[in-house]
Amino acid sequence: MTKYATFALIAYVFMVSLLLSGCVERQLTINTKPKGAMVVLNDEEIGTSPVTVSFNWYGDYCVRISKPGFETLDTHRRLKGPWYDHFPFDFFAQIVNPKRIVDSYEWKFELSPKQQISREELVQKAREMKKQLQ
Repeated sequence: MTKYATFALIAYVFMVSLLLSGCVERQLTINTKPKGAMVVLNDEEIGTSPVTVSFNWYGDYCVRISKPGFETLDTHRRLKGPWYDHFPFDFFAQIVNPKRIVDSYEWKFELSPKQQISREELVQKAREMKKQLQ
């Protein structure tokens, strides 16, 4: 092997080892009270609570949680990234760092019992809506 080929091989192995070394694993756990509620994250059903899901990006998430007998919860939550996820630190945390980093977050939600409306209240609301349409 020539001197140039040996140098190229060493450089190639070094670059591959750099690319394969770092790892950031991101996990989000959603807990609800009561447990067993269906969780939809950004219009994707992810399972029943408690549920843990991997994610790739930080930011605003739409969360919908529903369970029979309870009011459906529609909300937004913001997932803020850690300091090492910003330039230039992200290069070192995700590529150069040989250790595995686990970013885990937990969101907790409490569902309200569904309010049963009486027949009379329903008829009264229908009459009010009818008046508004006329």
